[in-house]
Amino acid sequence: MAAAAAARSLLAAGRARAGGRRCRALPAAGAAPYCTVAPQQQRRQPPPDMKSYLWSRYKEAKRVTKELVPSIMSNMLNPDAIFSNNEMSLSDIEIYGFDYDYTLVFYSKHLHTLIFNAARDLLINEHRYPAEIRKYDYDPNFAIRGLHYDVHRALLMKIDAFHYIQLGTVYRGLSVVPDEEVIAMYDGSHVPLEQMSDFYGKSSQGNTMKQFMDIFSLPEMTLLSCVNEYFLKNNIDYEPVHLYKDVKDSIRDVHIKGIMYRAIEADIEKYICYAEQTRAVLAKLADHGKKMFLITNSPSSFVDKGMKFIVGKDWRDLFDVVIVQADKPNFFNDKRRPFRKVNERGVLLWDKIHKLQKGQIYKQGNLYEFLKLTGWRGSKVLYFGDHIYSDLADLTLKHGWRTGAIIPELRSEIKIMNTEKYIQTMTWLQTLTGLLEHMQVHRDPDSQMILEEWKKERKEMREMNRNFFNAQFGSLFRTDENPTYFLRRLSRFADIYMASLSCLLNYEPDYTFYPRRTPLQHELPGWSDQLCTGTFRIPFLQETVQIK
Repeated sequence: MAAAAAARSLLAAGRARAGGRRCRALPAAGAAPYCTVAPQQQRRQPPPDMKSYLWSRYKEAKRVTKELVPSIMSNMLNPDAIFSNNEMSLSDIEIYGFDYDYTLVFYSKHLHTLIFNAARDLLINEHRYPAEIRKYDYDPNFAIRGLHYDVHRALLMKIDAFHYIQLGTVYRGLSVVPDEEVIAMYDGSHVPLEQMSDFYGKSSQGNTMKQFMDIFSLPEMTLLSCVNEYFLKNNIDYEPVHLYKDVKDSIRDVHIKGIMYRAIEADIEKYICYAEQTRAVLAKLADHGKKMFLITNSPSSFVDKGMKFIVGKDWRDLFDVVIVQADKPNFFNDKRRPFRKVNERGVLLWDKIHKLQKGQIYKQGNLYEFLKLTGWRGSKVLYFGDHIYSDLADLTLKHGWRTGAIIPELRSEIKIMNTEKYIQTMTWLQTLTGLLEHMQVHRDPDSQMILEEWKKERKEMREMNRNFFNAQFGSLFRTDENPTYFLRRLSRFADIYMASLSCLLNYEPDYTFYPRRTPLQHELPGWSDQLCTGTFRIPFLQETVQIK
């Protein structure tokens, strides 16, 4: 390719002019490696006209970036791919387990509006909140999953894998909090470990942060922000802790009191999406002799009607074990609760359970009894769920099951990443970052003035990048540079992850998933030469690249 040839020629020119420099890869796949050079190695006699010199480097880098975009666009990511954090072969998997909500079944946009409206009305009718909050409607574009909420300060924010708040993503009500105010409140932007949410993302035992990991939590975050906004706009003094608890209880009651379940059952075609090819996935696994089970927190009649709609009346024939109202994550830890049979009319039976029978529905129970009755242990079991904590964490840490995370947002984010505008922006952002790193050794006033201009441009481009995904909070998986706290937990607790179960249809039942090896910050792989001229690998000019 012409772009690659141009890049290699620039790279060669850089090699001829500089020594002792090494190429360092950014921490995430898809980011451009840039070159780290010890300051004493970088220093040299500066050119006489630094303004002309630096701007010529800038223009040349921009030209190379523009030439590389077509070659980058020829290597698009597949939104229907399965991505691996840990090597895993499907040939080793004998038993497949599934959550129900947002795993086997997907819901339409109408569901979150239903949850928001029902919880808002409960706040008014049962918790005596002002009726004026009815003027707030659900905004599906406000929040993203994985955000943290400071219960005492009533702040919604995005935190990275190192516990740093991403400035510009802190919201009080529906308004962004200025960076200076955030820094003053937290003595910087770092959140200490003892203030972070607990293992399951909850604010308990002194933790002041709550992490919203469930897809069902999107209307909860929006409702919290709307009520906060109402109180602030009307100068009403209130206790943030009480507000958080009342909204949490209202959202819980939408589920527990059956408001959501009855609405979905009454208009199943409105709320359940039929497009995810769930039956095809289950049939394929059954044809290859795989055992399957379902463990869900949802009630029996609700699951039965939904599965009949998306799979068929014979859906139970595909499953060896079906467990409802399991109360995950307690199901994985509490050894005391026995299983109960549920008959066709939904009545709980008192029989002692000695065997989990195919075609029968069971309620509650616990994983330890499940393992005893089935013998399904260790890495021959693969369980899929959408909630990284409640569905996956205990299974991988305590029981050695393999885990698959269903991340519906993944498909839309990848489609955005495949657009020409995003690729142009990200490619130039990485190039500009490299230029800034290496030109910072020039300390004269003219150089520093130009570098400040570049820093301003870089900040603007970061904001542009955030807006590609969500105007308030950006990508589910990234802050400006670092992985999000959500991605950190996803990488730890999920062997594989995908947008939906239908992605399994693209792979043979003996397929092996291999995680991509990305260089650590201190590594200098022998193949870095190729990386610097490949996808998102921008060769920097004379001062900014030298690969040994």
